[in-house]
Amino acid sequence: MLKKILPFFVLLLLWGCGNDDTAFVPKPHAYPKVNYPKREKQHFAEAGCPYEFDYPAYAKMIRNTEFMGKPVPNDCWYDMYFSDFDAKIHLTYYPIPNQEYYDKLLTDVYRMANEHTQKANFIEEIPVKKEGQFIGKLFDISGPAATPLEFYLTDEDKHFIRGSLYLNTQIDPDSLAPIYQFLKDDAVQIINTFVWK
Repeated sequence: MLKKILPFFVLLLLWGCGNDDTAFVPKPHAYPKVNYPKREKQHFAEAGCPYEFDYPAYAKMIRNTEFMGKPVPNDCWYDMYFSDFDAKIHLTYYPIPNQEYYDKLLTDVYRMANEHTQKANFIEEIPVKKEGQFIGKLFDISGPAATPLEFYLTDEDKHFIRGSLYLNTQIDPDSLAPIYQFLKDDAVQIINTFVWK
């Protein structure tokens, strides 16, 4: 039986080794080329919203009318959409009616940031402050987290805003690192130019 099958396998091997001059050469690992837009800024100051800031000219501000199927609590919730990267910074604004509500907002921010500890490698909390305007924190979340960057800003009395960066793609921190750093710089620009009206 082996004598009958052996010639068939030899012919199959010889046929597979044909005269094709193109040999397979594996490609080296590389990151996809990203064309970054030119850094220009524009000003955001929407009537009825108690805040303003500068943001990139290549981003588009889109007002949210609902969140998770429910109407948003006010007209000052926005997504800053970056079409070049299919990413957004989700901005949620809350007026502060009393100390108890302020404490709840802070608790929610830390709870949401700490939810990433299951997948994140490290969460760096960076305090931010602008004298006479706000205090807050920027959460730089390393690893395969859904939102690699979050921040909040508040005057501790009347106003509270929270921002979260979402990249609409599979989370692969190594290949997304250059894009994330580019968008992180945009978030820092928002913080640096942010003022309460």
